[in-house]
Formats: sequence, C-alpha cells, structure tokens
Amino acid sequence: MTRLASALRALATAAVALLAVTAASPTAQAKPEPKAPREFVSLRSVDSTIIQEMRYTTAHNFVGVPVDGYRQPVCILTRPAANALHKAQTKLLRRGYSLKVYDCYRPQRAVDHFVRWAKDLDDEAMKAEFYPRVDKARLFADGYIAEKSGHSRGSTVDLTIVKLPAKATRPYVPGEQLVPCYAPKAERFPDNSVDMGTGYDCFDTLSHTDDPRIQGTQRANRQLLKGLLGEVGFVNLAEEWWHFTYKPEPYPDTYFDFPVARRSVSGH
Repeated sequence: MTRLASALRALATAAVALLAVTAASPTAQAKPEPKAPREFVSLRSVDSTIIQEMRYTTAHNFVGVPVDGYRQPVCILTRPAANALHKAQTKLLRRGYSLKVYDCYRPQRAVDHFVRWAKDLDDEAMKAEFYPRVDKARLFADGYIAEKSGHSRGSTVDLTIVKLPAKATRPYVPGEQLVPCYAPKAERFPDNSVDMGTGYDCFDTLSHTDDPRIQGTQRANRQLLKGLLGEVGFVNLAEEWWHFTYKPEPYPDTYFDFPVARRSVSGH
C-alpha cells in the first residue's frame, strides 16, 4: 500500500505540473504588442485644444468598418510634428478657428487592411460616398491606395479647420443613405469643418488642393490650411487637401506597426 500511495502521489504531481504548463503556454507564446519609440507622443499631451475626430476607429470611412490597429481614438505623432501643430493651432485660435485631425500615425497593419479591402472588388459598401466616380479596380493605379503610407512613419497628419465654437457632429449610422463626398456641403455627411469643397478621404480629382474648379470660399479655406501649416514646416500632398507631412521627418524610412492606443505612448 505504501508503494501504491507513493505512485499515486507522483502521478498526481506530474498531472498538476502538466496542467500548469498547458495553462501557461499561451501566455508564454504570445508576443507583446510593440510600443512606439520615445520620439512619438499623444497629440493631446502637447495640445489639448486641437479637435480630434479619428475616423478609422469608426465605420465612417471608405472601408466601412473600424480599421485594423486602431484601438482607441487617439492621435499619435512624432514629437516634432506634434509641436509644429501646436504652433499652427496657436495662430489659428487667435482667428477664431481650430485645427481638427482625422488621422495621424497609421500602423502598417491598417495599411494592409486597406490593401485587402481594395483587392476585394465585390465590397463597395461605401462607394456612393467616398469614390462614386472611381472604378474600384483602379484604386491602386490611380494612387488612392498603396502598400506603404507616409502616415506609418509618424509625421503625416490628415486634418481640417473648424470655426469656433465648434458645432457637434452626429455619429455615422452604418447602413444610412450615402451622399457623394463632392456634393454641396449642406447635402453631404455633416462635418463641423469649414467648407473645403469635398469631404475628407474623397477619392476624386476635386480633392486636389489646387484643383481649378474649387473657387471662392472653398479655395480660400484650402489655402488658409496649406499656408498656415507651411509656415510651421508641413508639406501638403497635392492630391489631397487634408494631407500634410512635417519635414524633416525623424523616421523617413521606417514604417511602424504599433497599435493606435494610449499605451503605445504611455510614459512619453
């Protein structure tokens, strides 16, 4: 009986050890999420007055669903880019306006999501708003989608101007009727931005910053944004009135993939 009891105890001990290893193995194998280099910061920690409407954490974008890698609606940028936006915001506030950011740092996994979506020619759920005049099969050829984005380097931002006091904007309701992004401002999806001639992320040549068809107040608004940001070191992408990159970039050749979340820059 003593030998039998000893054998049973040994068997029980081995079983407990095996269970412990099995339970711990997923944790041991899980890779920790990458964090941002210390040169990256939350924009809110630099300037809390800049309005943030982070579109890719919502379904109101050309994909139609929250985008991979956007965990929280937080704007993350390299510190020089964030400091430059603060300078621009200080000037704009004196005129009764505010900057509003739509997108800042973008992880590579989000860009990969865009690429997968663009290759799925059957998914045109958001076409009526964001690319009504563009054949989805031409999104790569026409330069609207690419496998790499300057946003992933951390110094590129998509933004607009809002007249203060800022009016509240209603949330997008998935499945609601869509209106072309180049429709008159009163008809397209409501945005508290000043009238820039098109909505954000409008895949259309009317989005080209200096398109000659954009005149009057719309053109003046675009030039105000371009001029203001140019004074603090940002360069506009000619095809998108909302797209600006701070120069010189701290990471001109590096495409990061840490998630858009507060923890990615905690302690910075």
